[in-house]
Amino acid sequence: DNVLQCCFEYKVQKCVSCLSTCIFPNETSYPIDETMLHNGPPHTSNYGYSYAKRMVDVMNRAYHEQHGCHFTSVVPTNIYGPHDNFNVQDGHVIPGLIHKVYKAKQSGSQLECWGSGAPLRQFVFSQDLA
Repeated sequence: DNVLQCCFEYKVQKCVSCLSTCIFPNETSYPIDETMLHNGPPHTSNYGYSYAKRMVDVMNRAYHEQHGCHFTSVVPTNIYGPHDNFNVQDGHVIPGLIHKVYKAKQSGSQLECWGSGAPLRQFVFSQDLA
């Protein structure tokens, strides 16, 4: 069953859904905020997941408009933590860096960080968000 439908049927007073930063349009201006969520297609690497998450936002609005439900969603910044993808080649940024630091320390080699250093990103530890 759908979580929001169950919340409606069981008269849950408030429901907060967690979306993802990958839902924002691939081509956008910065800084971004939640008003820009539906202003273009997401990156193709997250296409299905991104649109599914966007629909949660649409459903929250629909339940509010049709039934007066207090359902909403939040879009936390990039989250990292236990059970994350620590793969150096295709993992998430912070876990990948942690893994690279660990490997460099273990092997006694230099740490190499990719990129120009120009992009600005925000991160939050999963257990701090919980």
